[in-house]
Amino acid sequence: MSLVAGCPRCPALVTEVGGAWSCTEHGPITPLWRPAEVSYDAFAEHLRTADGFPTYLPWPMSPGWSVSDFGVVGEQGRALATVTCCSGTSALDGPVDVLVVAEEPGTGLGARCAGTPATDPELPEVRPSVRVRIESLTVPLWPVSTSAADPDFDRSVVAGEADGRWLWMVLRPASAILLLRDDWILRDVAGVGPLLVEMPFGGPAPTW
Repeated sequence: MSLVAGCPRCPALVTEVGGAWSCTEHGPITPLWRPAEVSYDAFAEHLRTADGFPTYLPWPMSPGWSVSDFGVVGEQGRALATVTCCSGTSALDGPVDVLVVAEEPGTGLGARCAGTPATDPELPEVRPSVRVRIESLTVPLWPVSTSAADPDFDRSVVAGEADGRWLWMVLRPASAILLLRDDWILRDVAGVGPLLVEMPFGGPAPTW
């Protein structure tokens, strides 16, 4: 297996005893499976492990961008969350990472990627700041404050709800949030098929 187990909520070590996984910080967990090396074969294994749980990527990816990381939280045929990261450059921001997390409430993967203390996003009672499209669905996303955990303001975070699950987007640097002014489309790539072969994989993995 090319995917390595970890904790969905933190980077601490995990152990497995009798098929049960445990984190040194969070106790019993459903493991997060990430690739030892980002590649098409590892991504295909990711999709098999996700087993129908959506794995979203910006679609189509811009020229020069690549899939630099991904992961799935799940075991025994039941997935709870997925994350992908696309990395590239923009004229205004230079190197950019865009992480997309879909998760069941209470999983904590989105909070880990965002660097926020609460397991689920705490959405303000204001108008949504951006909207993305998933197939025919328009999904509003609200800003999530990271000021308590991010004194350098190195990222922007937005979150909302799509198909009964939390949808997070984390963009580094923070100014890259302006990329979402354009009508971004997210696609569940589980059904893309042969087009996945043409997708670029690799590049420096993001820190989360």
